[in-house]
Amino acid sequence: MIAASQRAPLDRSFFDRPVLDVAPDLLGRILVRHTEHGPIELRLTEVEAYAGPADPGSHAYRGRTDRNAVMFGPPGHVYVYFTYGMWHCMNLVCGPEDTASAVLLRAGEIITGADLARKRRTTSRRLADLAQGPARLATALDVDRSLDGSDLFPSDPAASPFRILTGAPADPATVRNGPRTGVGGEGAAHPWRFWIEHDPTVSPYRAHAPKKRR
Repeated sequence: MIAASQRAPLDRSFFDRPVLDVAPDLLGRILVRHTEHGPIELRLTEVEAYAGPADPGSHAYRGRTDRNAVMFGPPGHVYVYFTYGMWHCMNLVCGPEDTASAVLLRAGEIITGADLARKRRTTSRRLADLAQGPARLATALDVDRSLDGSDLFPSDPAASPFRILTGAPADPATVRNGPRTGVGGEGAAHPWRFWIEHDPTVSPYRAHAPKKRR
């Protein structure tokens, strides 16, 4: 049972901060995805920070494109990208406008609407597997590029497919950080992946696999 105080929505100012402040502070927060069949609620347990043009691992490192344009907009919007020709990943834009910083949502615990998530994650055998990894998370929440640019804080809250609730922020003593998964090059060593220690929904770490020379 989630206390009423934990169901209060966050506001845009939460995201109008440096990405390395926002990312760990998202752990324990509740992401609500409103679908036509009902809500799915996810407690965030793992995220990664990407610091825009200052970060070689970021999609915005080489500047603005049609694909990453949402990252350059105001904070509190959703950035969705398509990867490997088959998966979507969901990010939350933060920092002042034009900084192009965003937090990748890597994993979480489905606390409401697990039956809806299972319809999309039919191969998942455990509740902990439903949103364990960024592609699984997006699939479980029915997130695709049509939701790119969604505003978490529209003038009419009912107009947004998403909402972020206060939740129970993770105990700082349980928060760990380390290298981001699958990031190579200059940004490989940045310890900008944050997770809740011992949480079963956190995804396994995988280092970047360099391409083999031919």
